[in-house]
Amino acid sequence: MYKVVMKYPDGTEEELDDIFETESEAESHGLYMCSCYTLGGEILHDHNPGDYPLKDDEADFEVIEE
Repeated sequence: MYKVVMKYPDGTEEELDDIFETESEAESHGLYMCSCYTLGGEILHDHNPGDYPLKDDEADFEVIEE
């Protein structure tokens, strides 16, 4: 069993609750979550660029074995 640990640009880490049977499934989910992080930043910027400047930071992840 595998889990995903998200690593954010501010140095925080978050272990996600989802459990995956294969490392490949966990990696796919980690990539999906990274894209969600990026898209969320773009959406916030589009709605209020004064409060949410567009950043070049990206989230990363690590797959761990449970």
